[in-house]
Amino acid sequence: MSGKTALALALGLGLAWSAGASAQETVKVGVVLPYSGPFADAANQLDAGIKLYMQQHGDEVAGKKIEIVRKDTGGPNADQARRMAQELVVRDQVDILAGFALTPEALGAAQVATEAQKLMVVMNAATSSVTEQSDYIVRTSVTIPQLNYAFGQWAFQEAGIKQAYTLVSDYGPGHDAEASFSKGFTEAGGEILGSDRTPVANPDFSAYVQRVKDADPEAVYIFVPGGAQPAAIGKALVDRGLAPPETKIFAQGELTHPEALESMGETALGIITTFHYTLERDDPLNKEYVEGYTAANNGREPDLFSIGGYDGMHLIYEALKKTDGDTSGDALIEAAKGMSWESPRGPMSIDPETRDVVQTVYIREVQEVDGKLQNVIIHEIPDVKDPLHGASN
Repeated sequence: MSGKTALALALGLGLAWSAGASAQETVKVGVVLPYSGPFADAANQLDAGIKLYMQQHGDEVAGKKIEIVRKDTGGPNADQARRMAQELVVRDQVDILAGFALTPEALGAAQVATEAQKLMVVMNAATSSVTEQSDYIVRTSVTIPQLNYAFGQWAFQEAGIKQAYTLVSDYGPGHDAEASFSKGFTEAGGEILGSDRTPVANPDFSAYVQRVKDADPEAVYIFVPGGAQPAAIGKALVDRGLAPPETKIFAQGELTHPEALESMGETALGIITTFHYTLERDDPLNKEYVEGYTAANNGREPDLFSIGGYDGMHLIYEALKKTDGDTSGDALIEAAKGMSWESPRGPMSIDPETRDVVQTVYIREVQEVDGKLQNVIIHEIPDVKDPLHGASN
């Protein structure tokens, strides 16, 4: 954003904004998501989490009505997200910015949050550096290194794996997953025998999987997007004899989403994944969440996007209670720092220094339970911080 644009934004806000924020009867939350385009499903799931929280907890907090104003970025477009955030602040006069399914969206809006002094709640974007872009950002989702650094350590220390191979999609999230798993694994004492990256769109996994087989590792770590890729890579692994229990298959949780398990069938048995949310987690709060979400969304079960939206609204509500309705960014961000609560995903909190989420990392194994494949939690790593933000993992 240019200096002139920043100045225009500041003038558009006016001093009366900050002075009169607490007197407003309505708190407007501007939600920026890719409601159209290739990531529309992720946006809709996150938005469904927002709606469920408001359905369960009402639309009034600290004597003020909560109003959601939605803007569509159409995809991972930083410039569009910045324009949408500016429009929300200047024209729609929102008090809080939220949403941001994709990292470019969060990066695009960060400077707007800083200059407008608005609380910005990142409900999904998982790149570590996001919270460093503005002192007004807080995250309620997850970071890729948070999951995979801990997972790499677990693979050596708990699973007893000494050698592994990494196979990831060739884009930012895949690179982050590869680097953080490898770092945790090698620092614990393991050895990475080789690494490969597959095309993001329509990959043919056969040649890549053959290279894994030629390296003959004890385990292979995989990161692929959802959609059709989990079933395709699962078939390629089985076709070449790389499947549990002979070869351990490790991955981030997208590989064994419910839809992916349905596509993969029995080839998924024994796959071990890391994630921050497991819908099968045996906990009364989670059961209530899953039942409510499924009922409100035509039988579809919740996922990582929905839980980020749900907990993002919890943070907004609780911060407003703490400030007694004061919507100034400084008051709300201070209220968010150090906040802790019980989520359907388990205990979580906001690190007061980094404003990033601290939570349990779950290690899950695909097992057959009552005739249905599901992710069964086999290990829990509590109070995990992002290792790239000064955590002591």
